[in-house]
Amino acid sequence: MIAELGLAALWLAAALAALQLYAGAMAQRPGGEGAAALVRPAAVIQGIVCAFAFLMLLWLFAITDLSVKLVAANSHSAKPMIFKLAGAWGNHEGSMLLWVAVMALSGALIALVERRLPEKTMLATLAAQAFVGLGFYAFLIVSSNPFERLPQPAIEGLGLNPLLQDIGLAFHPPTLYFGYVGLSVAFSFAVGALVTRQVTPEFARVMRPWVLGAWVFLTLGITAGSYWAYYELGWGGWWFWDPVENASLMPWLAATALLHSASVLAARDALRAWTIMLGVIAFSMSMVGTFLVRSGILTSVHAFAVDPERGSFILALLTLYIGGALALFALRAGTVSEGQRFSVTSREGALVFNNVMLSAILGIVLLGTLYPLLTEAFDVRVSVGPPYFNPVGAIFAVPMLLVMAVGPLLRWRRDSIERIRRPLILIGAIMLAALAAVLALGEISVLPLLGLAIAVGLAVASFLPLRGRRLTRVPLAVWGMVLAHFGLAVALFGMASESAFSEERLAAVAIGETAQVGPWEVALSEVLPAAGPNWTAIEGHLLASYAGGDPIELDPQSRSFWAPPQETTESALATRWNGQLYAVVGSEAGAGRWQLRLWWKPFVTFIWYGGMLVALGGALALIGRVIDDLRRRAVLARIAERRGEEAV
Repeated sequence: MIAELGLAALWLAAALAALQLYAGAMAQRPGGEGAAALVRPAAVIQGIVCAFAFLMLLWLFAITDLSVKLVAANSHSAKPMIFKLAGAWGNHEGSMLLWVAVMALSGALIALVERRLPEKTMLATLAAQAFVGLGFYAFLIVSSNPFERLPQPAIEGLGLNPLLQDIGLAFHPPTLYFGYVGLSVAFSFAVGALVTRQVTPEFARVMRPWVLGAWVFLTLGITAGSYWAYYELGWGGWWFWDPVENASLMPWLAATALLHSASVLAARDALRAWTIMLGVIAFSMSMVGTFLVRSGILTSVHAFAVDPERGSFILALLTLYIGGALALFALRAGTVSEGQRFSVTSREGALVFNNVMLSAILGIVLLGTLYPLLTEAFDVRVSVGPPYFNPVGAIFAVPMLLVMAVGPLLRWRRDSIERIRRPLILIGAIMLAALAAVLALGEISVLPLLGLAIAVGLAVASFLPLRGRRLTRVPLAVWGMVLAHFGLAVALFGMASESAFSEERLAAVAIGETAQVGPWEVALSEVLPAAGPNWTAIEGHLLASYAGGDPIELDPQSRSFWAPPQETTESALATRWNGQLYAVVGSEAGAGRWQLRLWWKPFVTFIWYGGMLVALGGALALIGRVIDDLRRRAVLARIAERRGEEAV
């Protein structure tokens, strides 16, 4: 009965989306007031009903209802509850239902609270949101029903992929989905503004919190996914340029460009057409990522390998949404006024330059991700990895980071380099000093060397916009910018350090023997069996001492799951302020010896500290923008009230 309730709710939500789309379209015509009155209620009820459908799916996984096909394929009665619930979105059908539920709730929130834009623009936005949602409802009902029953209930479930049975992966996918959905809302706002020809600073102010929220969630999701891959897969790496990793990076790059462009439009009434185009591109990248992950054309640890029919459905949706939006942009681009002009030497000029660089990096990642798929269609297999992405991306990333260090120091509209000559000299001197210091440490390749120098200079430059200001009066949005830029410098420092200074040791050691890696001495004290809720393991007990200090105990495992059958590697980490020791235990090597793989990774944790700082900066900026908007609304309300009193 629970599954039937969920499916009925899904059908009802789809019908409400169709009503919302129809009423929103009719409201654009003369005399459409009656239809206009239906749009907001339809959006609110749709959000409630779709959220109810997802709650029913969570309930099915919580009770392990093995008569439901999705539960039987992705859960097991012996799994811990957190992983039972995570199984609801750790698969194709459930993740798509979560996606559309968050989208519907977002539309409901917009319908309830947003009153700043002209009503026709808001109704067009809600109609566009319903149009996007309707395609996903059709996809779920026709091709990927999450509530499908089995002819006979399964005796036991197959279980969730053991690599995904991790607390980090319980939260990583939802954060990415929130980011993707935030970009769908920005897309809907862009379409609504194009339909009504209302590409204005007010439109940018309304759209900006959604873009900023999506950007924060994407940052958190990518950071969490990177750390999960680092400690869970046992390969010692934090980024592999896997196509599914790129599928989340591409929307983040587009969202970063869109965020800065929307800020310029909101504050200075410039970059109107560019903001609209980036709104379309950002959502396009989230749709491309959805297609790559769910089409079955990729093989990845965290790809949903499904049949090509579903991939064709998603490809059709991508063509419909993005092709339609680009066609609308082409038709209405002439009606989008240029906006205010600005000098090349200005903050707007720096933002435009960096947006172009971000777009170029996005193109590089997109090409590198799709090229192997294109060649494979002609029976030619190629691999595109770090030798392509790192140097080619650096061509655009290095100048972007240098301009990012200077851009916040420039004034709006027009400025001169002479006015900021002293800060420029300071930043340049710091970078040169860092470059010399790193070169003194020994031979280092070019990219890590540049990364370390730029990271140090950017870290200092990120705080220069605060100079000469009372810190207690600095707006939260400015603090957010400072913290996000500083977080990027911290992450860059961690990436460059890990690349430049990491050491690896692969050894076969007997009980009581030691292995050396960097400043660490690691002894194997014993190897014992271990067991968990749905796995058994061989657990190595290691004693690791840093530079002759007191030893600490590490317990890496090699696990064997039975639901479903699979072997995984559980690394053990020893974290210090200046890096991590990374230890993995392998199989028995004969003669009483065990395989040990050890890494010393200086400052690697700065990668994820930086990612969290970037997300925190975005959150502060979001809070600051919301507070500013509320104050602005209050001031406008008081002005309107006074005018009303004067009229009386």
